[in-house]
Amino acid sequence: MAGFDETGVRAAGTLHWLHTVSTEWLTWYFAHPRRGRVAMDAAGVLPDFKGRAVHDFWESYLRYDCRHAFCNAHLLRELTFLWEQQEQCWASDMIAHLLGIKDAVDAAKQTGADRLPAAQFDLFQARYFQIVIDGYDQNPLLRKFSGNKRRGRPKQTKARNLLDRFREHAGEILAFMYDFSVPFDNNLSERDLRMAKLKQKISGTFRGTAGLTAFCRIRSYIATVRKNGLTALDALRRVFEGTPFLSSPVHQT
Repeated sequence: MAGFDETGVRAAGTLHWLHTVSTEWLTWYFAHPRRGRVAMDAAGVLPDFKGRAVHDFWESYLRYDCRHAFCNAHLLRELTFLWEQQEQCWASDMIAHLLGIKDAVDAAKQTGADRLPAAQFDLFQARYFQIVIDGYDQNPLLRKFSGNKRRGRPKQTKARNLLDRFREHAGEILAFMYDFSVPFDNNLSERDLRMAKLKQKISGTFRGTAGLTAFCRIRSYIATVRKNGLTALDALRRVFEGTPFLSSPVHQT
């Protein structure tokens, strides 16, 4: 299982995208002028990835033939917007429900369990879909005016788009409930990207793509060794001594 995320960076005066692949033990950065499928193919991880990819709802990720899990932190932000700005009652209910499931999963983990009791699981799942039904009731599909000659489906509201996601991707949203090894959010990847954003704040943009590429290689190494209990200084010293840190094969699976 690995987390995937991306953020914009500027190099040589143009926008590039810094992609990251993160696990508990490993971090890898890759820079590319594109954000979507072209960049992900060039990175060379997702095309052959057979584990579970944790990410936000970015369509390019879903085109890869692996298991997926959505970052619920992103979903909570979208739900909060709908509740606070549009008074969508179903969104408030879903926020409480997702957090309630998370608390139940965390409590079960503390006891050493690897799954929720069947009755509790069924109740959580049924309540999830009932909230989705309530959401559709609160957001009926808009009809076109009879005088409108434009063809195709009418544009959906943000609420209905999000409801469609909850309906069609329940397995990816509730993956943390189905499989206790799946995290509730993608905080691991987001944490790995924070240093790049901090670097931009302090040092500004990259003057050229060579500098961005070098940053990705060095930062991948430093972030990885820190996850494995080494200090950056010791890890860099080992590079110049010809004995760089190499991750355990167990951590590479």
